[in-house]
Amino acid sequence: MNSDAGRRSALTGTGRPPTSRAALATWLCAVGVGLASVLAPQATAAPALIACDADEYENVDHVCVPRPEQAPTAPDGATAQCKDGTYSFSRHRTGTCSHHGGVARWLVTLP
Repeated sequence: MNSDAGRRSALTGTGRPPTSRAALATWLCAVGVGLASVLAPQATAAPALIACDADEYENVDHVCVPRPEQAPTAPDGATAQCKDGTYSFSRHRTGTCSHHGGVARWLVTLP
């Protein structure tokens, strides 16, 4: 028996191994589960709410930070002076003095 002929007899005539409905169903199920795991929304824990004092706000790090304040000179801990004259205690550059006309000058270097 020719080895090529023997190999053809074990195949479907198309040169591919035979596929069964069960094998196809298993493959489609695996693909579906894989897609579902990729497309499913990721569960994220909601950050714990913290209670800041009235003269503080919760920043993006979920830390209470003093609200900008009006003062004749820079108060301890101030990081920037806003264009409206208030002093900010922000811990990040983004959003600093956003409700006070923007930053007039930085008092420290922030990330």
